Parts: sequence; C-alpha cells; structure tokens
Amino acid sequence: MLYVLVWNRLEFGNTFPKNRTMNSNSDQGYEPHTDRQPEDGCDHGRPTRSRMVVAFWLCSMAAILYLDRICWSKAAPSIKAEFNLTNTQLSYLAMAFTLAYGLFEIPTGRWGELIGARRVLTRITIWWSIFTAMTGAGLGFVSLLIIRFFFGIGEAGAYPNAARVLTRWFPVHERGRVQGIMLSVSLFGGAIAPTLAAVLIDAVGWRWTFVLFGSLGGIWAAGFWTWFRDTPDKHPRVNLAELNLIRSGGATVAPTTHSAVPWRRVLSNPGIFILSMIIMCSSFNSYFYFTWFSSYLESAHGIGNAKSGLLTSLALFGAALGVLLGGVISDRMMRGSLSIVRSRRLFCSGAFLASAVSLFSAVRADSVLGLSCLAALSCFFVQLTLPTWWSSAIEQSGKHVGPLFGLMNMMGTVGALTSQWFVGVFADWQVSRGLSGREQWDPMFAIYVCVLFTGGICWQLYRKQPIED
Repeated sequence: MLYVLVWNRLEFGNTFPKNRTMNSNSDQGYEPHTDRQPEDGCDHGRPTRSRMVVAFWLCSMAAILYLDRICWSKAAPSIKAEFNLTNTQLSYLAMAFTLAYGLFEIPTGRWGELIGARRVLTRITIWWSIFTAMTGAGLGFVSLLIIRFFFGIGEAGAYPNAARVLTRWFPVHERGRVQGIMLSVSLFGGAIAPTLAAVLIDAVGWRWTFVLFGSLGGIWAAGFWTWFRDTPDKHPRVNLAELNLIRSGGATVAPTTHSAVPWRRVLSNPGIFILSMIIMCSSFNSYFYFTWFSSYLESAHGIGNAKSGLLTSLALFGAALGVLLGGVISDRMMRGSLSIVRSRRLFCSGAFLASAVSLFSAVRADSVLGLSCLAALSCFFVQLTLPTWWSSAIEQSGKHVGPLFGLMNMMGTVGALTSQWFVGVFADWQVSRGLSGREQWDPMFAIYVCVLFTGGICWQLYRKQPIED
C-alpha cells in the first residue's frame, strides 16, 4: 500500500527523549508501565510500530470516505438525466449531504470525547456505508434528498475523531506527516472514484455502483473494531519503548474528556475565527472539484463520461500529491529557524496565491487537457496547506479537540455548501440568458480565484491563541 511504503521511508520512531517521565493518571504526563507484559515477540529495546497500523486504519477509512463521497459527482449526470433534474436541483442534492455533515460535526466530535473514538468511528462508518448503498435505491428528487442528508450525518464525525486518535497515538513531531499521508490517501481515494465510478456506471449502472461502494465500509468497521484501542497503553501490541516515545512526544493520555467546553472563550477567540475562515475558502474551492468538475467538463467542453472521469481524477491526484508533500513540510516547519506560526503564515499564504494564479491560467487554456493540468496544479498548491491547517487547528483546540476541530471543520462546510449552490444556480441562470458551453460556465471561475486570494490573506492574519480552561 502506498501509505505504508511512505511511512517506512519516513523512518518514524528511531529516537525519542529518554529523560522525560509522565504520570499516567493525569493529562499532564505519563509514568512508564514497568509492570506491563506485552505479547511475546515484542522487542523491549526498540519501539514497536503499532502506531503505523493505526495510520493504516485512518488512511483506509479516509479513502473509503472519499470514494463514497465523490462517487456522487460522477453519477450526477446519469441521475440528472434519469429523473429530469435541473442543475439547481442537483446542487440541492449535493448540499443535503454537506448540510448534514456540517450540522453534526460538533455533536459527533463531542460524542468521541465522551465514549472514545473506537466506538464512534465504527458506528458512523457502518451508518454512512448503509446510506451510500441506499443511494442506489433512490426513486426521485425527494428520496435522494433524504438519503443524502442521512449519508452526511454519518460522515460528519470521521475527521474530528481521527484528530482525537492522532493526539492519543502519535507524538507531536510525527503528526504532520501522518495527517499528510491520511489526507493524501483520502484524496487518492477521491481521485480514483470518478474513473472507477465511470467504469462501473457503464458496466452495471449508477444504482449498483453505489451498492458496491457502500459495501467497503462494513468490512473496514469490522476490522477496525477488532484491532483498535482508544489509547496505546491499552493495546497489547504496543511495547514500553513505543509507549514512552508516544507519551514523551506530547501525546494526550486521557482516553476521554468529560469537562465542559468553554464556549464563551471559544466563540470570542480570533484564532478559531481565522482558521474557520481559511477552511471555508479551502472547502469552497475543493467542493467544486468534488461535486461539479465532471459535469463542467461534459457540459462546457463536450467530452464523454469516461474522459471526464479521467480528467477529474487528474485534478484530484494533484490535490492528493499536494497534501502528501504538505505533511512533510508541516513537520519540518516545527524544526525551522523562524517561529512556527510565522513559517506557517508565509508558506500557506504563498501556496494560496500560487493556487489562485494557476486557476486563473487554467480557465484561459485552449485545450481541455491543458485546463485540467492547470486545475490539478491549482489543487496541488491549495492542498499543500491542509496538513498545516490540521496541526494549527489541533493546537488551537487545546484538550477539546473533538468538538472544536468539529466546529472549525463545520465552518468549512459553509464554504462547501455555498460552492455547491452557487455553481448549480449560476449554470441555470446562464442558460436562461441563452448561453451555453464555456460561455455558460467559465465566468464563475472569477469568484473561485477571488476566494483563493482571500484564503491567502487570512493565513497572513492568523495568530495562535489556544483555548485554555
């Protein structure tokens, strides 16, 4: 698997501080469990690599998440034709998922705080997989609207609880790369989805395509529940050396958090506000590719189902490569000579600017291949910043990672909803003016370029101000 090979190349876990000890009964620290008896075969002198297996579970979950999510964009033209829907109605179906996803980010993040990520991730994966499969049973606009809403409820808790797992299982200096690998795998899953969905739709139709995609989540949930534990000290395959490495590197000890979230301080915190604005801009851009890019290529450029699937995959592969490299850069900024926050501001604002320039050039390309390559480059630049945003959001949240990460990610869905609505309504409005082809679609990209510039400005304004109880 790609992410396992990348992990081994990163050579995590070779060294760790030996002089720091902590108390396992508090959030402040950890005392090594000298009476612990790991399973036979564990080397007590060198750290085990159980956290690499945790990364595998997070990566495979993220891949399935995006396979199920982006399958919709490729099926949308077939669904539109079968039920005689308008572009505006298609946008409402896409928005039903995104609205539910945003509304349930905080509750499912808080749910993980109370009962642990193992229980929550298992349950929500089964939930969203059921409703992915049920999409294939849709009878029309209303039934699909309801199914997509319930699908969004299931996916809402994935990333807030994944962020909780990172704080329990990985030292701080490894998290950027883990986040980068996980998010890149999610986008690789999303990149594969249009091409795979196009092949399956041609072979078995859009309904059975959703059934096949939905079956993957049940397999994942069974394996994850069997293997995973909420904290490494509860797992039999973690030896004392790996446990010391994780805890001495700043990992959180407590498996759950029951203290109340200080919402008054949260809602008045400038750092939370700016990070929310950044993810809104990023999501506004990303959800065009997740939801509308295939339809845009087919309508504006007159290409077929299979070719539009390949070119959409190309754009999303660019995003996946960006987030993978961005994870490595995020960790290296932790060791740079400049202050961490200043390094993040300079790097991320520059990446957003480069993304805006690439998209501006893409719309002016003469060929559809040139447009798609420049769009992939634009996605690459903006997704370079995503692991850094994750690291900043986790640090900004303090010990309330689940609900506060969910809050900021929820604000990203505001950008996503706006993007999905805007494209559908704009395309239909242009048709009402007698326009078609590129004249119908291309003017909307001016808005996307402006939003990317706004994201770069927001990164320049960011200052770290963590939430403290």
